[in-house]
This record gives sequence, structure tokens and C-alpha cells, in this order.
Amino acid sequence: MPTAAGLIHNSGAMDATPPNAEAPAGYFAIDSNALPWEERRNPPFRPEAIFRKVLHTDPETGVFFQIVRYPRGVMNPAHTHPCAHAIYVLEGTLVTHKGAYGPGTFVWFPEGEVMEHGAGPDGDATGLLVSNKAFSIHYQGSPQG
Repeated sequence: MPTAAGLIHNSGAMDATPPNAEAPAGYFAIDSNALPWEERRNPPFRPEAIFRKVLHTDPETGVFFQIVRYPRGVMNPAHTHPCAHAIYVLEGTLVTHKGAYGPGTFVWFPEGEVMEHGAGPDGDATGLLVSNKAFSIHYQGSPQG
């Protein structure tokens, strides 16, 4: 179930569901423009903030959907995930350990691969991130990484 404000019912009317409140089961739509950006930091590995809007986490599979925004020049340093994930670039240029990708590009990151991604020096990068199961992050050099 989604846990976000901006839920749209079949009528198209905005729901007053507060952030992090459970939405009804079944079909739903979310106006992501109505959601606030959540700031995420992970010192000492990434002291700079990245921002996200969680859209949905499937309670049975852990499949995870979020919009992520990397401010200009902010990179998420070497890390792995216990899941595969994709980032579909919406705006700006996503810079990764294997190249730079503009809007409309689908980038796949295999489970367990050591990766880096973020925004280059020219501007912010925004993308839709989708995992194939429960999502977590393990930075290289951390106790769990």
C-alpha cells in the first residue's frame, strides 16, 4: 500500500490522506507533484543530501518505487544493494560508474554490483527508481558493506 499524501481516487479528487498514512488496498494513483521531498543523508559515506519521494512499497514482495533527485555534483559513492534496481532518467544527467545518461534513458543495476550514481557538475538529476525486491544500501567500507 502506498504511504503518501497526494492519493487520487477514481473520481480524480485529491485525498487529504496525510503523509505516511496507509492508502486503501487495490487500485490507486498518486500525484507525485503533491508529495514533499524527503532529505536523505548517510554520513560518513555521503554527507550531502539526496532527495526522494517514496511512491509505493509492495508489502508482499518488497518491490519499491521512488522518485530520486541528486543535486548538482552529488554522487552516491561505491555501494551495493541486495536487490537489482533500475533508474529511469526523468530530468538532467544521471552519472554512474559506467557512463552518463540523459532523460528517457533506462539504466539497470544488477543485484550485488558495486556501483556509484548521482548528478554531474552541470545540474540536478531526477529519476524513477524501481527495485525488484526489498531495497537497502550497503556502502563499501561500512560494517555491512
